Amino acid sequence: MKISLSGPSNQLLNKSIKITGSKSESNRSLLLASLYAGITIENISNSDDAQVMAAGLKQSTGTVDIHHAGTAMRFLTGYFASQEGKEVVLTGSQRMTERPVKILVDALRSLGADIAYVKNEGYPPLKIKGRKLTKDKVSLPADVSSQYISSLLLIAPSLENGLELELVGKITSVPYIKMTLSLLNEIGVSTSFEENTIKVVPKKTVKPQQLIVESDWSSASYFYSIVALAEVGTEITLSAYKENSLQGDSVLVKLYQELGVSTSFHDNSITLKKGSTSYPEEFRADLANAPDIAQTIAVTCFGLGIACHLDGLHTLKIKETDRLVALDTELSKLGAKIAVTNNSLTLHAGTTIKEDVSIDTYNDHRMAMAFAPLALKTRLFVNDAEVVSKSYPDFWSDMELLQIEVTEL
Repeated sequence: MKISLSGPSNQLLNKSIKITGSKSESNRSLLLASLYAGITIENISNSDDAQVMAAGLKQSTGTVDIHHAGTAMRFLTGYFASQEGKEVVLTGSQRMTERPVKILVDALRSLGADIAYVKNEGYPPLKIKGRKLTKDKVSLPADVSSQYISSLLLIAPSLENGLELELVGKITSVPYIKMTLSLLNEIGVSTSFEENTIKVVPKKTVKPQQLIVESDWSSASYFYSIVALAEVGTEITLSAYKENSLQGDSVLVKLYQELGVSTSFHDNSITLKKGSTSYPEEFRADLANAPDIAQTIAVTCFGLGIACHLDGLHTLKIKETDRLVALDTELSKLGAKIAVTNNSLTLHAGTTIKEDVSIDTYNDHRMAMAFAPLALKTRLFVNDAEVVSKSYPDFWSDMELLQIEVTEL
């Protein structure tokens, strides 16, 4: 599906929008609910990723196809490896078979898991025969995707002897690790995280309880971008959010202050307000702990005409697409002067934004959504716009609530 986007005639916006639960929290909660009877979940994400995760957890045999869902691939690898008697082939889309999983597989094998590569060494599909894992010590490079680490931590309390996980080197994506540990603590599992060692104590049963999933901060990022690009006085209220969020992307509150957007918390919601057009000469941020908002921030800075330099982006190379290359290509089409390395992006200040450019999305939901706010600055087209269903199926209808004109071509 190709769409055209154009901004509202009046760009002084004032709307309230409810955003579905966090994909990251939902997938963690779903796995814990599969390990422990009595856990129920409220405000679960309606994303494709959460749906394939839930469906995968219900299978015991056969082929489990998680399509584009990287989180589900990592989490289900650990889950099935630790489930005695279950035997599956875990696979996904063509892009998923190009995304490395060797570090996680090696770690699980060192704990005694039975995992074989069906095609290419180091990549899905995986043939997994569930076993009772009794070894309790494993190490991982500290700079890998936090999903590898969380995959191990989520199954850790269900293992006979728990788990001691050593992270070697400088740790990245700490908020996502802490999110996992906080959810474990919430259901009554004892954990510790001291220096580079994480310990999880085994727990056979937990008391019946409900996990309430906070709405997704990554999804909120696109509204921060819209408010930043809109007129002074614009206000958008989003629900449901916590001031003491577990999600790393809640750093948006601080980062977008520099881009003229204030955030106020009240009654489980946040109100974003455009209060200033005073911007830094160059916006700089290290996003090692929140890489999923890099595309949004780069596009915001481009729309505002200011320079930016973003670091800590090494994990973007192995996402749904190589997001750094994709940003370079698509922003350049719009007239940006941009340079990327393996872990950084540098955008030069400029005032030119080309019109009627078609944005390619590369099977990546965040490419579609990150570029959408530019509708307030120019008319543009988005190819394969339905890709947003991966994390935010209601995205285009929510854009229409803001009077952004979304036309299917």
